[in-house]
Amino acid sequence: MPLVEETSLLEDSSVTLPVVVIGNGPSGICLSYMLSGYRPYFSSEAIHPNTILHSKLEEARHLSIVDQDLEYLSEGLEGRSSNPVAVLFDTLLHPDADFGYDYPSVLHWKLEQHHYIPHLVLGKGPPGGAWHNMEGSMLTISFGNWMELPGLKFKDWVSSKRRNLKGDRVMPEEIARYYKHYVKVMGLQKNFRENTYITSVSRLYRDQDDDDGQDRNISTQHLQIEKSKFIKRNWEIRGYQRTADGSHVPFCLFAENVALATGTLDSPAHLEIEGEDFPFVFHSMPEFGAAISKGKLRGKVDPVLIVGSGLTAADAVLCAYNNNIPVIHVFRRRVTDPSLIFKQLPKKLYPEYHKVYHMMCTQSYSVDSNLLSDYTSFPEHHVLSFKSDMKCILQSLSGLKKVFKLSAAVVLIGSHPNLSFLKEQGCYLGHNSSQPITCKSNPVEIDAYTYECVKEANLFALGPLVGDNFVRFLKGGALAVTRCLATRQKKKHLFVERGDGIA
Repeated sequence: MPLVEETSLLEDSSVTLPVVVIGNGPSGICLSYMLSGYRPYFSSEAIHPNTILHSKLEEARHLSIVDQDLEYLSEGLEGRSSNPVAVLFDTLLHPDADFGYDYPSVLHWKLEQHHYIPHLVLGKGPPGGAWHNMEGSMLTISFGNWMELPGLKFKDWVSSKRRNLKGDRVMPEEIARYYKHYVKVMGLQKNFRENTYITSVSRLYRDQDDDDGQDRNISTQHLQIEKSKFIKRNWEIRGYQRTADGSHVPFCLFAENVALATGTLDSPAHLEIEGEDFPFVFHSMPEFGAAISKGKLRGKVDPVLIVGSGLTAADAVLCAYNNNIPVIHVFRRRVTDPSLIFKQLPKKLYPEYHKVYHMMCTQSYSVDSNLLSDYTSFPEHHVLSFKSDMKCILQSLSGLKKVFKLSAAVVLIGSHPNLSFLKEQGCYLGHNSSQPITCKSNPVEIDAYTYECVKEANLFALGPLVGDNFVRFLKGGALAVTRCLATRQKKKHLFVERGDGIA
């Protein structure tokens, strides 16, 4: 099947692609790499520190990991992802990384072009996704080599660009440039389309055993007659491409399968309280960083209110602290809550985040001490409202209210993906279909070994949408999706060879 060319993306809707990937961040890039025919093999000289996994890998060393039983290989492994294939692929790429070791990958990669599956990756900006929009003053949470994609070591790329890598952790803009370069050096550009905005992804028809008769665009009788003659046009993808002059050119694509790799940074979560739309209330680090760099908060006596207990909120605390701006830090949890992210980060590797956590524990507000000069934490508090005179009202668990005058407020309590192009905003795909999709509390419900959506056949999801918020783990999603699609493609070819038609 010919790959859709640049011009035909907008003009030729007669072609049905095997796969359309929505999102061109690291999830979409890694999936494109593997769909392009790159295959991982257990290296002949490699010894994996997990002896049980090593013996399993030895059993089928001649097969690529894509052609092996991922459930069998994943069995018994533990890691910082709830998705077993993510843990498996991470331990193959970074053995024992969570124990502080920097062992080399036990995999080597081969380009096997006969495994190429035609696909398109659609993104709003350049390859790298949200990494191109992140605040540049902060170090990434992960080490540079944990951010890398298969086949191109991050340190090698840095060296080739004659840049100094002073530490193991790097700036987001460095990562964004690496991802953009990766697509080029791996020869993936033909699969990528930038400046594309998706407005609708809908089914053309449903399988015959689906009880839900909605979304049928052709009759069942006609479908039965034509189904054996044509490739299944499961999905219609509509949207527009923004051109250099700012105009919008609409397009329509058809696909057998759709992979959602949008990430979850599209829409910052809101407190949904009075006054949250005042101009002094920010909802992202870039907004806050821009206000500081423009000098809007320089010399202010009143503190900045920072809401949230995650790493982005910690980044905001550090940003304000380093710019001599006093901070009021409000969060709902106890400082001893075991689910706080700081509990999962080794002190030696992440000293700046543990500095914030130490302040959260030791510099909390009390009626006797009032506000401290540089930082005061308010555990187990929430914001009741913001006022037009730049004041906020906080409330404790006991119901005690306190009013503070602010120079700004930054609400950093997570974000939601923008899945407005799906029916019900994609909510029906989650574990709880009555709630919006979120990385932590309501990810997309998937089959653990194929990443196909439980509630929608031929629709896949990977990355933060399924709870894998770290680049380390989203690569496992690309492996699972590729294995599933490659297996189905083999079965389809067998049908054709036997003269049974295309199922």
